[in-house]
Amino acid sequence: MDDRGMVHLNASRERGAATSSGYIMLLLLVLAVALQVYGIVSLVRDNHGALQIAAVVVAPFLLVFILCGFYMLQPNQAAAITLFGDYRGTDRVTGLRWVLPWLMRQKVSVRANNFISDRIKVNDLRGNPIEMAAQIVWRVVDTAQALFDVDDYKAFVTVQVEAAIRTIGSRYPYDDFEHLEVTLRGNHDEVGLELRTELNARLAVAGITVDECGFTHLAYAQEIAGAMLRRQQAQAVVAARKTLVEGAVGMVEMALEQLSEKDVVHLDDERRAAMVSNLMVVLCGERDTQPVVNTGSLYQ
Repeated sequence: MDDRGMVHLNASRERGAATSSGYIMLLLLVLAVALQVYGIVSLVRDNHGALQIAAVVVAPFLLVFILCGFYMLQPNQAAAITLFGDYRGTDRVTGLRWVLPWLMRQKVSVRANNFISDRIKVNDLRGNPIEMAAQIVWRVVDTAQALFDVDDYKAFVTVQVEAAIRTIGSRYPYDDFEHLEVTLRGNHDEVGLELRTELNARLAVAGITVDECGFTHLAYAQEIAGAMLRRQQAQAVVAARKTLVEGAVGMVEMALEQLSEKDVVHLDDERRAAMVSNLMVVLCGERDTQPVVNTGSLYQ
């Protein structure tokens, strides 16, 4: 039992099969055909010798024996060899191959496969419902495990991808405006790497590895999308205001310091407060300010 509570049975392991080149057996097939023709022609010519009779009788069995053992493998294709249900090995040599006729051959593609999952609804770390979908590139690396340790390895991939997405989706929040946490939306590379690690751990029992993966869809669920959009907008406004106020305060401090250093004007506390108020309004206001010229005294 692994750390996810999954019970693993005794795993099969791929090994090489005892097969031979089909081209050599093709040459023997041609010789068997020639032997058959020789026997038939000899019998037609009334040459009923023991050799001619044996050729006519044995050649058909030899032809059937050789023909039933042929099979062909394309690049990135393998054949699992079994004898009455007992695994005898895997042949990965491409081209025309031959094996004893009573040995069964089951071909398996070891090419890369691209799979895009359906959109599934997941609750993130904070309980918010989100929609997620992922794209993965996977391939079979152990044909024995893929064929004999799981019932249908392609269906197994589909189920485990969905389970892995749910696991990763519930492990992180969708978004963090303060950028203090790892999030699904803001850390694609890191989360994608963890998704790949999770998938490889789950698919190892089927002899499958994941070469590449990533999210193709990531969004809040429709029932909360509007509310979360308004929340993000509000957070963006607050952050913008905070930055604006911090900058305005720095500019006011700099203005007052320079006025004092250059002895431009002497301000008491009340006038200093009025100037600070006016500068903050000018710097933080969303609309253009209208200047007001005061020709009198501040106290009138």
